[in-house]
Amino acid sequence: MKIKILAILATFLFLHKTTAQSFLFGNDLSYVNEMEDCGVVYKENGQPADPYQLFADHNCGIVRLRLWHTPAWYDNLNSGHRYSDIADVRRSILRAKAANMQVLLDFHLSDNWADPQKQRVPAAWEGVVNNLPLLKDSLYNYVKNTLLSLHADGLLPDMVQIGNETNKGILLSPQVDAAGWSLDWPRNAALFKRAIEAVRDVETQAGQPIKVALHVAGPAEAEWLTQGFWSNGVTDFDVLGMSYYWAWHKPTDIADAGNVVAQLRAAYPGKEVMIFETGYIWTTASHDAANNIISETHPDYAPASPENQRRWLVDMTQEVINRGATGVFYWEPAWVSSTCSTQWGQGSHQEHATFFDFDSNLLPTGGMGWMEHNYTGLNAVTEAQHAFNFEAIPDSSHRSLRLRFSGVENAKPLTVNLLDARGRLVASQKMGGMNEGNFALPELAAGVYYVAVFSEGRLQGTKKVWIK
Repeated sequence: MKIKILAILATFLFLHKTTAQSFLFGNDLSYVNEMEDCGVVYKENGQPADPYQLFADHNCGIVRLRLWHTPAWYDNLNSGHRYSDIADVRRSILRAKAANMQVLLDFHLSDNWADPQKQRVPAAWEGVVNNLPLLKDSLYNYVKNTLLSLHADGLLPDMVQIGNETNKGILLSPQVDAAGWSLDWPRNAALFKRAIEAVRDVETQAGQPIKVALHVAGPAEAEWLTQGFWSNGVTDFDVLGMSYYWAWHKPTDIADAGNVVAQLRAAYPGKEVMIFETGYIWTTASHDAANNIISETHPDYAPASPENQRRWLVDMTQEVINRGATGVFYWEPAWVSSTCSTQWGQGSHQEHATFFDFDSNLLPTGGMGWMEHNYTGLNAVTEAQHAFNFEAIPDSSHRSLRLRFSGVENAKPLTVNLLDARGRLVASQKMGGMNEGNFALPELAAGVYYVAVFSEGRLQGTKKVWIK
């Protein structure tokens, strides 16, 4: 068996002296695995590129990933593979961490899309949806077990979002959800508090901090909804995330959104405010049979063009930085057109608002450059830390990896895990605080794998490897 290692030239640095921005530039990359399985090849300057590394190279610091409970509706689409379930999310977190990016895990708390109009309980919990104590326990166990499962493989997210655009509450029965607007604060607050309790218990058990985030849609709705959370006892959160799209939240303009950020920061000292979703189109054209969900441009950022997409993002980001926000996330910049279908049509409903052209090539003057703009008001934080490096080299037998480490603190023992492309553990070996050693490989199918190194349960570094 021959082993070829790719993407191993750059050494992963975990504990080192760095200069880090105090602002998160994030992107939701939930569709990437599906797009690649559907044949999409992402490119920059016409050359194929790993999309996760591509975003990292353009200053993306955190990846947002949605998690559905049981998206069984995927079974009747395309090849029948499910996405945004725990197996797919595990695969995505591996890719994000291999590119040295943080992760925001978005619990939709549904089997399908959750948003201001839809908050349907997972089918698995429909039998207890009207029994609040049992529903709370189901929610607690789901959140806790999901996070502990990820932690077991060193994939604990840095931030967790309880629900997605939860303006009408969470975990509604099919009947209540279909009836229209509903917001039962005592029930809603009890569920949020139980989910947050699960995250805090995982923090304690894992010995690692996890930021807890709430998420509402629309700056104009954010203040009264946050007050609703607060007055009903939902106070143990770290971040308030908002969705802000001009097309859906007009006439709220950039200055209005900035005012809301400032008001929330003043009203809730110690809580961070971020834009969890935004988007802006670079063309009004379409490339497939799926209807596009955004169709409007702001009059000051018209016509639709890559340059105006970037300008909207830069101006909006600068405004919220000025008013105290600590992060902005773009929603689905890689949801390009493909031959696969969604529940509503063939292709993508957002290909005209990605950072790529219709050939999946990065738009050189488009939105990707938003993260590399020289913003004012961003303070750099210098941290003196210890350097940990590692590399993996195939030995002469091609049946093992030669691992070399440097900067192992106090010769602490290391655990090395080998995981497949979907995040499943296939081999593990302990290294007793040595600077190098051999990692025996089992019989493996050809494909992408990840080598993950841990010290005292904490992920130190990840390498992507190709095994033939």
